[in-house]
Amino acid sequence: MEDINVQDLKSRLDAGDKFVFLDVREEWEYEEDNLGAKNIPLGDLPNRLEELEDYQDSEIIVHCRSGARSGNAKRFLETKGFSKVRNVLGGIMAYRNL
Repeated sequence: MEDINVQDLKSRLDAGDKFVFLDVREEWEYEEDNLGAKNIPLGDLPNRLEELEDYQDSEIIVHCRSGARSGNAKRFLETKGFSKVRNVLGGIMAYRNL
């Protein structure tokens, strides 16, 4: 699936759209800027995959600080059979500038 920019993410959050929202930053980063996503740090993702298994066919939007870790998470999830994963381009840094 195509990635998503922060403007589209904000619009979808404001509208209350249904999707799985995943934050792959470390816990301390998540506590500083929490957009309401489920927090699974990238390094923990392989060991916590069962938390997402019910969403294998659901849209999953992944974000991090800049878009790099979430891009890695997207690629990892795709290798595990998740077919509708989108990365937030620019991450929380771009979101802060809205």
